[in-house]
Amino acid sequence: MTSSPHVNRRTLIRSTAAGLLAVPAIGALSSCASGGGDGNDTIERVDPTKDNPLGANPDGDLEVVIFDGGFGDQYAIDAEKVYERSYGSVDHSKTQEIQSRLQPRMVQGEPPDVIDNSGAEAMDIAALIRNDQVQDLTELLDAPSLDDPNSTVRDTLMPGTVEMGQFGSQAVWRLNYAYHIYGQWYSRTALQRLDAEYPRTWDEMIDVCEKAKRQGMAGWTYAGQYPYYFNFTLYPFIAKIGGADVMRAIDNLEPNAWRHDAVRAAFEAYHELYARGLILEGTPGMTHEDSQAEWTAGNALFIPNGSWVENEAKETTPDDFDMAVGPPTSLDDGDAMPFETIWATAGEPFIVPAEARNVAGGMEFLRIMLGKESAQNFTRLVSSLTCVRGAEQGLPLGPGLASAVETFNAAGDNVLIIRIQDWYRELNNEDIGGAVSAMMKGDLTPDEAIDACQQAADATAQDDSIEKFQHT
Repeated sequence: MTSSPHVNRRTLIRSTAAGLLAVPAIGALSSCASGGGDGNDTIERVDPTKDNPLGANPDGDLEVVIFDGGFGDQYAIDAEKVYERSYGSVDHSKTQEIQSRLQPRMVQGEPPDVIDNSGAEAMDIAALIRNDQVQDLTELLDAPSLDDPNSTVRDTLMPGTVEMGQFGSQAVWRLNYAYHIYGQWYSRTALQRLDAEYPRTWDEMIDVCEKAKRQGMAGWTYAGQYPYYFNFTLYPFIAKIGGADVMRAIDNLEPNAWRHDAVRAAFEAYHELYARGLILEGTPGMTHEDSQAEWTAGNALFIPNGSWVENEAKETTPDDFDMAVGPPTSLDDGDAMPFETIWATAGEPFIVPAEARNVAGGMEFLRIMLGKESAQNFTRLVSSLTCVRGAEQGLPLGPGLASAVETFNAAGDNVLIIRIQDWYRELNNEDIGGAVSAMMKGDLTPDEAIDACQQAADATAQDDSIEKFQHT
């Protein structure tokens, strides 16, 4: 091992260190004709009661639009049935085209009552907040929880959930429902066939990927068309190497944050995967579904992803795959944070538009979703955690989700909250994702990719039209 050219990488790194949308055709959503309004048909609240603390109108109907992605929409349909036991009927629809179909309705003041604002076409939440288009959900969080009137909704939530709804103030503008564990996903069966252990250091990562290569399997694949998937492991890798403050500086758009030695170390390590031919051929052109299918087919060992992948890839996953997730591999034993450090966060953001007809009903629907019945149903249906603390206990979990829970528990207090992907969506997805993508296919060197990231971050910091946020 000591003669390997990738040993003493940290020394080498230190020696090189330097310092308005078009309105879609009528009928784009089946429920558009019945939803929204000009304020004349607003559904009035009623006096709050013990069982109805938000004052939702018992006769108040509701319009709910769900993102049609990896989680599907059955979990929402089931929660809507619970809502209909005590309140009005629910007009339900699903779409992948959230922004193009719903933003015009937001502008016209005729939005649905609840929106699952997720996917590649999610509306820019910072812009919605700036334009006073979303309801502050603090009232919901301070209401009694559905199952225990002595605990507030806020008390039942996983770490970081409330923070993910805050943008520079104490107001909470969205409720992120799923709880994602990010990391390096793999097949335990594949590792066993290679007679290999999960790599804890980057030297071990290179060794196991080279071993896989000799057996005709690539080390890595990823969603080349959506390269920000790489950030699910790259960001926590940076933080592990240099400390959580490095990623906070990147989130805060601080000058030269991208030029930290930890960033260079991480970029050079990842670039080594490309340089050694350890990336599955064709990966740069793949969608997330393509790369997941190649991974579950046994053509690649690792994939950077989130805990939704078990459900999203279930149709292509062999019965003996034994899906698992591990923390991002450390660089070496000089890292600032322990190996077990992960990035985990509440995702799948739900909002209640400020001009919705039934704001109280929308918040009550979210309170129902945060009850144990709905939270456990979500986990049962889609093999993913919710933001409701401990709701998965007692449920049979698939191997991927069981592994995700184990990895999360092992992290203890070393769970990172990273905000760049939701504070500065275009910067994260297009600019940084694009630079990392170019590096991973050999079009940029690590130093050139770092320069591109820093220049994009500086441009964002200097753009007065973009609202800025800071870690507190």
